[in-house]
Amino acid sequence: MRIVSKDKLSLGLVLFNLFIAYVGIGLVVPVMPSFAKEMGMGGDTVGFLISAFAFAQLLSSPLTGVWVDTVGRKKMIVSGLFLFSFSELLFGFGNQVWVLFLSRILGGISDALIMPAVITYLADRTSIENRAKVLGYQAAAISGGFIIGPGLGGFIAELGIRAPFFFAAGLAFAAAAVSLFVLEESLSKEQLEKHRAEKRSAHFIREIEKSIRSVYFVPFLIVFVLSFGLAAYEMMFSLFIDSKFGFTAKDIAIIITVGSIFGVVVQITLFEKLVDKFGEKTLILITLMTAAVFILATVFVSSYWGIMAVTCIVFFACDILRPAVTTFLSKMAGENQGFVAGMNSTYTSLGIIVGPAVGGILFDLNIHLPYTFAALVLCAAFVMFRGWRGNARMEN
Repeated sequence: MRIVSKDKLSLGLVLFNLFIAYVGIGLVVPVMPSFAKEMGMGGDTVGFLISAFAFAQLLSSPLTGVWVDTVGRKKMIVSGLFLFSFSELLFGFGNQVWVLFLSRILGGISDALIMPAVITYLADRTSIENRAKVLGYQAAAISGGFIIGPGLGGFIAELGIRAPFFFAAGLAFAAAAVSLFVLEESLSKEQLEKHRAEKRSAHFIREIEKSIRSVYFVPFLIVFVLSFGLAAYEMMFSLFIDSKFGFTAKDIAIIITVGSIFGVVVQITLFEKLVDKFGEKTLILITLMTAAVFILATVFVSSYWGIMAVTCIVFFACDILRPAVTTFLSKMAGENQGFVAGMNSTYTSLGIIVGPAVGGILFDLNIHLPYTFAALVLCAAFVMFRGWRGNARMEN
């Protein structure tokens, strides 16, 4: 089924919004070591800050997974962008640690609003046949945000280490304003009324229990493990590089940018072909093991170019793994797109909570421990998924 031009415009705007949101997140990565020093924060506090974002996202996602069907995709996306803008502004002005934690909590809620809405919007406007391609574009929008974000952040930081937060707030506000007036809702009035008529109350514990009993549980665990390993790698990366090599914010930005460019090029040019050749399950297994091996290799490299090469391969593996799991779940979901998208976000949040928190504690013990532990967790996920007998055509 071809996507008509009107749908292409809507899909393009949704993907652009996601790109802008992740530009905002990526902007602040290179300045975190300097910001942590200014605020007198250790690696554990930085890890807990990141986990606060994910904890708020975790608590909100099961609820937003229900709301996305009853409130509508557009309202969720616009509200999430406005809230993200405010959270970045608050972080930029924050001079006390509790204010930074409040900012991260609001940011986590904003992400819980945006991500399920974007995934379900894309599912609404695409067929099963072209979904892998479009969800590959979704992953590329996220990676693209990290390409532009750290690079911009490294240069904007020349104006002051708080400047990237203000810039991120402005970008998100502009994206929200444009979407408010231009973006079309992907659900018809009849569909919204039907979902509201069937509306069920959303409770966090009940939604988690439902996910555990569902046929999606093992793929959800892979989402958790991916988020855990990637969060431990990415969020501790700037602290690791700063401590081991003494690289500047610009050096860190260049490494992350080059690695992200490599990943996004692969997503755009190869992801659909890789899915067609191997299928989602085999592709998930290959990328899980690749990510584990090269995250561990980070411990042993001792040069700028070595870090650059390893980072590119880790980003390649994770940037293929993320859309592969999302496509796999989307094909399984059928009529349960809202629930699956919400729980996808929930398990992502859970991994981001545990990854940086554990990573921050391990980092203070030894800077190599976070990566060693992340690699072991990814290997365990490989073994678990390898033995799983489910597939994307299972009954819901």
